[in-house]
Amino acid sequence: MKIAAIDIGTNAIKSKIFSTTPTSIEFLESKRTPMRLGTDVFKEGFLSEKKLRSLVNVLNKYKKYFEENEIELYEIVATSAFRDTSNSEDARRIVENNIEHPIRIISGLEEAKLIRFHPKAQASFEKMYVDVGGGSTEFYMHTKEKDYIKSFQLGAVRNYLKMDNKEEWQRMFDWLAEHQKEMRLVGIGGNIRSFFKIGKMKSMTVDVFKKQAKELSRLNKADKKSIYGLNDDRVDVIDSAIEIYSKVISHLSISKVHATKWGVSDSTAVKLFHELYSEKIQIKNN
Repeated sequence: MKIAAIDIGTNAIKSKIFSTTPTSIEFLESKRTPMRLGTDVFKEGFLSEKKLRSLVNVLNKYKKYFEENEIELYEIVATSAFRDTSNSEDARRIVENNIEHPIRIISGLEEAKLIRFHPKAQASFEKMYVDVGGGSTEFYMHTKEKDYIKSFQLGAVRNYLKMDNKEEWQRMFDWLAEHQKEMRLVGIGGNIRSFFKIGKMKSMTVDVFKKQAKELSRLNKADKKSIYGLNDDRVDVIDSAIEIYSKVISHLSISKVHATKWGVSDSTAVKLFHELYSEKIQIKNN
């Protein structure tokens, strides 16, 4: 059975499609549509009717594609932009009614907790997973004692638009100060994947990471596009995203930095997979 998940993000709409059996789940393909919902939300405070119409059009195209490819089960989640917009519930209702499919707006902590579905997230105790999105940054760390999750109102689009604040940075620094053991950082999100693609590396030392970040920040948008082939919706915000990673690295004992293709849509699909094939539970009265 084919299943899918759609992530309505702050900078883009992303979908992942999987083939499943009761004992396996296999990635098939992905779709991505640039749509910066964060510009409306962070500048105006709400999602405009025009932007919602564009979102409906994109989601209906995804829905049509799912139907044509016999994808019977899928979930749609929305993250930071939908969390923060002043017309959150109205916007959700308008879009749901037009696409005839529910949308689940997830909190920052739920977004962080979803990272646990990454196939390697609970395989070791020496990794900090950091997902820098357009509007927020989520953390996940698995230890012998417990799983640590956290979310902060810092993100590539939010920071690019100068809508971040010192108090939130300090809140993040204070939390990071509580986790001072040597570990590896695993970055999640399109910006850090693009950053690693630029360096043609699978992992970086902290020094190499900082050096490449500095070199990239010196280039203007035109050079970033021509030299590295960055897309229009990536070229203006990548420095803001990498700045967040750099500051996280400087406040932790990081040995190496990695990047993963994993994202919210992957985790949502894997969660859906578990729900689909889980055994039925009978609840009996005491």
